[in-house]
Amino acid sequence: MTQQKQRSDSQPRLHQHGREIQAFGTVRQLPVALSYDARMYSCERLNRILADTRILHSLYKKHHWLMRGPTFYQLHLLLDKHADEQLELVDMVAERIQTLGGIAVGDPRHVAELTRVPRPPDGAEEVPAMLSRLLEAHETILTDAHDAAARVAEGGDDGSNDLLVSNVIRTNELQTWFIAEHLVETPVVSI
Repeated sequence: MTQQKQRSDSQPRLHQHGREIQAFGTVRQLPVALSYDARMYSCERLNRILADTRILHSLYKKHHWLMRGPTFYQLHLLLDKHADEQLELVDMVAERIQTLGGIAVGDPRHVAELTRVPRPPDGAEEVPAMLSRLLEAHETILTDAHDAAARVAEGGDDGSNDLLVSNVIRTNELQTWFIAEHLVETPVVSI
């Protein structure tokens, strides 16, 4: 009997379902010394930035795979590096939302509903178009992050302000610079 019980206890319990214990768009009370309203607002703004950042990460991966032309190798490596940095931001922003008692947008289908970054064609575009698309996504995130940083600071949420300024804004600005320089038409040497 003991041997039989032991075998059944070690089996995975598959196909489990549970009730939703916290709805998206709500915050639970955590002792983080911020008001309910401040935490709700911060979570709402951070989730929009999180959705856009997840889409930007995906665009970087797609364009990394689809790079072509004489600068293929350099751009292939650069876009992969930027994708990794965006993935780090995804985790930082999601964890900040959770720290505030909120629910970070997690399902890709939900991300697609929230993002403001336009959907690219399913196929490959010319390299300048792909790079321009990345710049436009960065600008969408930066515009929102600048506004959100100021507004969450007004609500006393210094942690979200710091994340937005020190991580989201600075990373996106630097990546914008690196990508934009690939759209400058200049000769390698002058004769």
